[in-house]
Amino acid sequence: MTSDFAPHVLVTGAASGIGREIAHQYADRGSQLTIVDFDAKALSALTDDLCRSASVVNPITCDLRDPEAPASVIESAFSHGDVHVLVNSAGVYPAVPLLDITAEIWDAVQTINVRAPQLLTVEFANRIQHLAEKLPTGYPSVVNISSGAALRARPGAAPYTTSKAAVEMVTRASALELGLLGIRVNAVAPGFVVVNSELNRLSDDYVEKVSSNPLGRKGRPDDIARAVLWLASPEAEWITGEILRVDGGSAAGALNLPVHWSETRTEVEPPAAETHHPQQRK
Repeated sequence: MTSDFAPHVLVTGAASGIGREIAHQYADRGSQLTIVDFDAKALSALTDDLCRSASVVNPITCDLRDPEAPASVIESAFSHGDVHVLVNSAGVYPAVPLLDITAEIWDAVQTINVRAPQLLTVEFANRIQHLAEKLPTGYPSVVNISSGAALRARPGAAPYTTSKAAVEMVTRASALELGLLGIRVNAVAPGFVVVNSELNRLSDDYVEKVSSNPLGRKGRPDDIARAVLWLASPEAEWITGEILRVDGGSAAGALNLPVHWSETRTEVEPPAAETHHPQQRK
């Protein structure tokens, strides 16, 4: 980002993974941060880390399954000054076979992955819409975190993949209406990204298969964070309603499928030209 303006940024799901890296990237640029997570201990540790570089850090511990949480979070964040960027990074991914899905599992995933970011966006827009014209060009901005799973079903992930497809649609729907108020809404859809704490729980074979992409490596949290910062910044001021896929090219196709190359090139004869006979008039 080339602007000297350091926005006040609200990041949910900030205590781990991609959300944590997004918070660090903004802190390194001197932004004021409001960070949200349900894990109080991890959030406290992150706050200590961020205070070394961010101008101000406001931690909020809450459970986004609570229907009152979005309004409470926005109220608390704005009590520390106007918020210019909302990053909806909180999400859950329970691995559960289709036949084992319960109403509780389904509702929990949709509540955190879809309802919470949408209600946060609504509350944010209601607070910031009257200030939009006074902010630097490109702000205010909302960035949701989707997933490559929104485009491709996976075994054991029906609640999650469904939720991420929904995130992409509410991103577009929100952009359509909020653009008239000067508020941009976009999403970043990561490919396969693994943080160090997760590597021990995944088999090498699984990691190799799901990380197969044209650029040939697994994604890192900083790959996603840099994309979020750019998309939320004035450099993307004429972009809204877009889904930015940061996946090493995975959305272009799969590399882990068998390929059989012919040893000889087969020439295909072009079809013979048809002869058209004008109909005779009777």
